[in-house]
Amino acid sequence: MADADDFRRIALSLDGTSEAPHFERKAFKARRIYATLAPDGLSANLLFTPEEQEFKCLLAPDVFRPIPNAWGRQGWTMLTLSAASQADLQDALAMAWRHGAAPKQKR
Repeated sequence: MADADDFRRIALSLDGTSEAPHFERKAFKARRIYATLAPDGLSANLLFTPEEQEFKCLLAPDVFRPIPNAWGRQGWTMLTLSAASQADLQDALAMAWRHGAAPKQKR
């Protein structure tokens, strides 16, 4: 089982990551935001591609679920920390970090 302290520790260990307020949440950013932590520390939102999101949600539906809005359709995914193993958390943050560390692509 993971918690907010695990999330913060792992996120901040990823190259170039900084933490800053983002509305009511804490945001974790490399070149851009790739994860946010809820104020209650029970969940986090992670930046995946829609394909990565689908895979994670099928693989571990108790841990991952799409955010139910336009952000979710872009790949933003909620992670329930209490349902996540350390390995789930490490893998998910590394995957999201790759998107946050990459140069922003033109659409």
